[in-house]
Amino acid sequence: MESLRDEGRREGLARFGIRNDRAFGIPVPVLRQKARDWRGRHDVALALWHTGWHEARILAGMMADPRQLTPQQMDAWVEAFDSWDLCDQCCGNLFWRTSFVREAIGRYVADGREYVRRTGFVLMAALAVHDRTVTADEAAGWLRLVARYADDDRNFVKKAVNWALRQIGKRGPDFREMALNVAERLAASDVRSARWIGRDAVRELSSPRTVARMRDGRV
Repeated sequence: MESLRDEGRREGLARFGIRNDRAFGIPVPVLRQKARDWRGRHDVALALWHTGWHEARILAGMMADPRQLTPQQMDAWVEAFDSWDLCDQCCGNLFWRTSFVREAIGRYVADGREYVRRTGFVLMAALAVHDRTVTADEAAGWLRLVARYADDDRNFVKKAVNWALRQIGKRGPDFREMALNVAERLAASDVRSARWIGRDAVRELSSPRTVARMRDGRV
């Protein structure tokens, strides 16, 4: 990875709220190409994670086998998150594919640590997009958590809450109706973060483009 270091890109990470003291500045598409060559090498993924380097950990999430990852390992990785992009990459590439992900969501969102709570909501968004087995009842439970934690004003939490709300709403007409009801209540809130989350979600879920894409099955 040292040979792929890009000092300008590394320094620029800080502008996006990403720690760069243990980073190489390697673009994600380059990491994805590396992951294709090593996919399924769970042992290598664990070794990469333990180096502590930012891009090595992103690559670990791309390479690790969700069938071999244990709940304890997932918890340990989540507790080590120190940036939103590491959180999002691990959730989107690995965690949502595990058999135990649903058991972790409620626990993560109830945790007061910023990136742990973010993980819970990013996992909702990932499952809403990728897992066609998500039911309306399950989504309704997630929406209750969205409403409960919409008052968390921390940037990387409120953006994840908003993301989960929007992705749940785009699963289909019934999901959209449930999500819009929550979004409209939040939009009328006296709490600034909840109001922002709700208004943004109402805008997207009510847009003609979103409605048309859902009608055509493209969302």
